[in-house]
Amino acid sequence: MLPTLVLLLAMTVLQLSAQEYNSITPDGMMRSANRNGRNNNDSVKGKTEIPRGLKVWTVDETFGDIRYTEPDTMAYMYMNTIFTTGLRGEYNTTGNLGAARQNRIFTDREDGAEFFFTQPYDYFIKSPGQHHFTNTFSPITNLSLNSCGNRTNGEDHFQALFAVNAGKRIGLGIKFNYLYGRGYYQENSASMMDFTTYGSYLGDRYQAHLLVTANHMKQAENGGITNDDYITHPEIFQDDYSENEIPTMLSENWNRNDNQHIFFTHRYSLGFNRKVPMTEDEIKAKKFAMESKEENDARRAKEEARKKAEEEGMEFDDKEYDRQLEITNSTNPETAPADTSWLKNEYVPVTSFIHTMNLKNYRRIYQAYSTTNNYYANTYAPIYRFSGDSIYDRTTHLDLKNTFGIALLEGFNKYAKAGLKAFFSHNYLRYTLPDSTTSSRTYTENDFFVGGQISKTLGNTLHYNVTGEFEFAGQRIGDIAIDGTADLNFPLLGDTVQLAASGFFQLKDPSFYYSTYHSKHLWWDNVDMKKAMHTKIQGEFSLARTDTHLRLAVDNLSNYAYFSTDYTQDEDRSRLYNTVSPRQEGGNISLITATLEQRLRLGIINLDAQLTYQQSSKEDIIPVPALNAYANLFLRFKIAHVLDCDLGADVRYFTKYNAPDYVPSIAQYAIQEKNENKVKVGNYPIVNVYANFFLKHTRFFAMMSHVNCTDGGNYFLTPHYPLNRRIFRFGVSWNFFN
Repeated sequence: MLPTLVLLLAMTVLQLSAQEYNSITPDGMMRSANRNGRNNNDSVKGKTEIPRGLKVWTVDETFGDIRYTEPDTMAYMYMNTIFTTGLRGEYNTTGNLGAARQNRIFTDREDGAEFFFTQPYDYFIKSPGQHHFTNTFSPITNLSLNSCGNRTNGEDHFQALFAVNAGKRIGLGIKFNYLYGRGYYQENSASMMDFTTYGSYLGDRYQAHLLVTANHMKQAENGGITNDDYITHPEIFQDDYSENEIPTMLSENWNRNDNQHIFFTHRYSLGFNRKVPMTEDEIKAKKFAMESKEENDARRAKEEARKKAEEEGMEFDDKEYDRQLEITNSTNPETAPADTSWLKNEYVPVTSFIHTMNLKNYRRIYQAYSTTNNYYANTYAPIYRFSGDSIYDRTTHLDLKNTFGIALLEGFNKYAKAGLKAFFSHNYLRYTLPDSTTSSRTYTENDFFVGGQISKTLGNTLHYNVTGEFEFAGQRIGDIAIDGTADLNFPLLGDTVQLAASGFFQLKDPSFYYSTYHSKHLWWDNVDMKKAMHTKIQGEFSLARTDTHLRLAVDNLSNYAYFSTDYTQDEDRSRLYNTVSPRQEGGNISLITATLEQRLRLGIINLDAQLTYQQSSKEDIIPVPALNAYANLFLRFKIAHVLDCDLGADVRYFTKYNAPDYVPSIAQYAIQEKNENKVKVGNYPIVNVYANFFLKHTRFFAMMSHVNCTDGGNYFLTPHYPLNRRIFRFGVSWNFFN
């Protein structure tokens, strides 16, 4: 591993004299410039600027609206993108790369997914709204790799992206994502593979986006170590156990998930044409084309003049020809410099007709060849491939949603201050589960929705977006979802202040699997689940000059659905007779969340800090740590004027609390039920030391993670699942523009 790192560093340093920086334009275009701040020069004259760049955007999952964003090229915090625990360590996990996770900051948790078995892997399975579509001036390839450990216990994550354009309107790309964490503890490996293809067409009247994804995921489940004292009090054991020697509760148990997603959104717009100024990049592109044509014409005319002189037996004088041409150009108005106020035709859409299709197909299998005696409290006897102590719990889910909408777009004239949309949706849901009388049973639903949206996205001062949806027919009739965002930007004492607000109101039935689930050791049918209500109001304050960001959020919930788990401990503290039950809290639960982010700069010294305070009115139902903190202290400087370097250490910390336990049989986090069995985690800082580099289109880092690990440390994020100890890691991400 060390020779590989040295080779990567050497290859990078050898390119110091020829490297370029990336810059982001306001419309989302990433441009490349050399050290003198100019774009790449023409190979013939050494003057002409060659435009080159990459546009990146996401699309709204309901309407397909485009939202420009920055491409993933930022070097800052790149070293932390490799962790399942999140950029600032805000997630609880079971320890390994590819492990299931849950956000400790409750207000930041994603809305409950219908097929919740894949929700703990949201770092790997991305929703269509998170995908980056591309439009590139030249083909681009990105290769990323991070690695640690060896062939026995190491972790490797490889990602590849290729994006290309077929003309200026059609963007195409493929992505490959492979994750393999062998696991430092027994029976804790994870293997995940994702293949994604995408395409977009951005015409004046017609626009379309297509995204096709296939995922294969396999996670070994060890049920946690048998006794936490192996970590917290190793001195009480006669033997000195290494990580892979510590006994675990389960072996030969796996969660397998295979899922496919097809997302397609398109629209046809009616409107009119108008003249508008070109962008900077469009002007450069047109100038380059014009200058290239003028150069070719001038070179051709000169060669013809030379040939004619030779045919007439006359001597051709290059300098005199160039002097006469310069005099002619300076006196000929047709060859005078062009006006810089370039204009182009722009199509202004007024009304759009929208269709969006979102297809999700899931298959989940919990499989075990052997199970610890008395590990489960109950055993059921369906005829669906259950024999002996083996387990083969299988469920599938199909989710097909079609949305048809009409939009009156914002900004087509000075009186259209907001955009308006109305839509109709149909959602088809199908579930299959093993059954006690037949091999499997199928459940189907048809849900029908109507809704609308009002939004303002143009301008620099005020923006807002409010969307509402109501189910008027179907099995979940009466479901309501309303969400909105708004931000106000204004100058104050030479600075820019942003006030932002967001929130939502949801009244929805919990996932089907809360009311019905069948497996060998867990079984519940037709559990009476009432509609859950969740209201959230959030305000944010940002001050650009001081790099200060403050957030305050209030969540209120009623009929909150969750899972509860319980077990019995034997004399060896092994956890036996495990049970899991769906629950619903009928009373109100309120949570308050306050987050302060601050960045400080003093020369090359940088300190970035984030502190979050939380309070839950019912800690036994929604437990959260009172404080969650992250701090990153680093030196930022350049080597040889071109190699950006961040050299520092960061720490993540949270106060002790009764964190949710992880349940392998349903791949979910569940509340610890009995007080006598409850285990607290937290009050343990985790420190990483790193060197992070950025050169041209290349990011790379070297890191020692969990550098403060010592014997007897309480390094658990999830009860009974210890973190990996001190590990050396490295990673590289390289962009190639062809």
